[in-house]
This record gives sequence, C-alpha cells and structure tokens, in this order.
Amino acid sequence: MATRRAFLAGLAAAGLPRLAWADAGNPSYLAAGKVGDDHVLHGLSDVGASLFHIPLPARGHAAAAHPTRAEAVAFARRPGTYALVLDCALGVVRHRLTPPQGRQFNGHGAYSADGGLLMTSEVVAEGSAGRIGLWETARYTRVGERASGGIGPHDLRLMSDGRIVVANGGIETDPGDRTMLNIATMRPNLTLLSAGGTVLDQLDLPDLQQNSIRHLALAGDTIAFAMQWEGDPAEAVPLLGLWTPGQTPVLAELPLDAALAMHGYAGSLAISGDGGLIALTSSKGGAAIVYDGAGKYLATHHRADLSGAAPRASDLMLSDGQGALWACDATGLAPLSRTDVAWDNHLVALT
Repeated sequence: MATRRAFLAGLAAAGLPRLAWADAGNPSYLAAGKVGDDHVLHGLSDVGASLFHIPLPARGHAAAAHPTRAEAVAFARRPGTYALVLDCALGVVRHRLTPPQGRQFNGHGAYSADGGLLMTSEVVAEGSAGRIGLWETARYTRVGERASGGIGPHDLRLMSDGRIVVANGGIETDPGDRTMLNIATMRPNLTLLSAGGTVLDQLDLPDLQQNSIRHLALAGDTIAFAMQWEGDPAEAVPLLGLWTPGQTPVLAELPLDAALAMHGYAGSLAISGDGGLIALTSSKGGAAIVYDGAGKYLATHHRADLSGAAPRASDLMLSDGQGALWACDATGLAPLSRTDVAWDNHLVALT
C-alpha cells in the first residue's frame, strides 16, 4: 500500500487531475471506528473488507464522500470543532475545517451533486440555533451559510432534484458538556430547503414533541427519519417516520416488545437499494428493527452494540462495536466480516 500510495502521490504532484475513487479501491462504505486508543476512518467493500484506513485525531461520527474524487470529510462526534478533508487514495489530510467562532459542527454533512459545494450541519453554541455551513471544494474555504429551520440540526441529505432536507433535533444543549436544556419545550422538525436555502416545507409532530428527529435516509421523494425519544422511558413510541413532502407522514408502529427493545433510541437508519427494506439500529438496546419499504414491521434482531446501517442491493449492512459487519434482512443477521475495529455510529454509503 505504501508503494502504491507513493506512486499515486507522484502523479498528484505532477499536476494530474485529482484521484478518483477507483484509486482508493472503489469502496462502497466509509466507517469510523477505534482500535485500542487510536481512532480511524475505514473504506469498506460491499462485503465488509477494509480497503484503506486513515487516522483521525479523535472520535469520529459520520462522513461525507465526494461524488467523484477520492475525498471524504470525516466529522467529529457532535458537538465537534474539527472536520477533516481526507485524500482516501493517498491516506493524507488535505484540509482541516474549523467552524466560525461560536459554532460547532454537529456530526454530518453532504456534498452537492457536482461535488463543488460541501454542506455541514452546525449549531450556534449558545442556544443551539441551526446552521448549514457552505464550503467550496476547490480549496475548502467557507463561502456562506443558511439557517437550518430549527434547533439542533443533525443529519442532512441532498435530494435528487437539489432540495435539501435537514433533521432538526429540537434539543438545545450546553455548549460544553452537551447537557440537554429544553426537554420540556423541545420542538424537532424536518425542514425541506430549496438549493438556495428557502424553506419549502416543514414537518413537526406536535403529539410527539419529545421525539428528537436525528437521522435520515432517502428513497425517491420519500424521506425516512429516525427518532430518539426523550420523554417518559416507560412509553413505547414510534421511532421511524416516512414523509413525502406535501403528504401526511407515516409513523411506523411496533409491537410493544420490539419498541421496548430499542430503549427509545434509533441510532442509524438505512433503506435497501431496491427500497424493499428499512432498518433502524439501537446501540443502547442491542437491537435492529426491520420494516418493509412502506414502514410495516417485519422483525427484531438482537446483537450487542449494533450501530451503523447502510444499504446493499436488496438487503442492508449493519456494524457493531465488537468489530463485526453483518448482512441484514427480515430473516436475520449473517456475518460478513470481523476485525479488531470497534465500529462507531454510522456506515456511510458511497453512491
């Protein structure tokens, strides 16, 4: 690998075009993890083999992959003040992004379809008002920002027509220790923005205002959203919603035992490539819930510290904190690979 990377570095130094994902082994996924005391970002194949790994300075959360160049932005676990632009072919840090003073990165980001713009989920540290930072990607300089439409944004996704959907979790947190400050009055929402930042639509759930909307997955015009319940732990509430803007959302119902297994916490969300399956993971509950594409409950699978979830062609890939990667469908979990990496919260699919 060192020799290959030295060769590629020589090509880059010669002024040739930036390297493509094929030069990094054509990974299907990115995943942060930990080996001993060291934090890393891995590129993984569709069967869970590690194709490269790059050190991180601290615990990572999610990542964003450039649509054509072998570049990824690794985000610190929220709230964080680093986001690293990594050359995944050469294994080096190209840029370190720092939010403006008084801001914090909030764990997620997304590139525009042409890769010319990076959008980062951010909060104003005092009060947790949401912002989307805008960075051009030639030199990764900041060129502006937009309001996210709520408090505490976390995940954001780019829809096929250029609209942006943001999961505003609704929780104001202490900028130092992440203590939640407004649970009694929190108001999460999904905000749909135009490419220029105009609010086109919003969805909130007034009967479930303590269900923090956190993570997103897309299937055409349908937005799947995963929630984390901050209310009475004895209540079993929906953790998955499906929303097509302009229509009434579907809140996926669960049997009581399945709802209780999740401990009110959905940590990651994915939709299979064919749209037929949806999975939620709960590291707190050591469980994954599988639904069909319309949000009908199918199965509960148990495995300690299940965290990441990402699409495969007709099923899903899940990760856990013991180093295992699993194929997941309604029938169960099938092992794909196992390493010494304690996988963190997310598996990010390259599309």
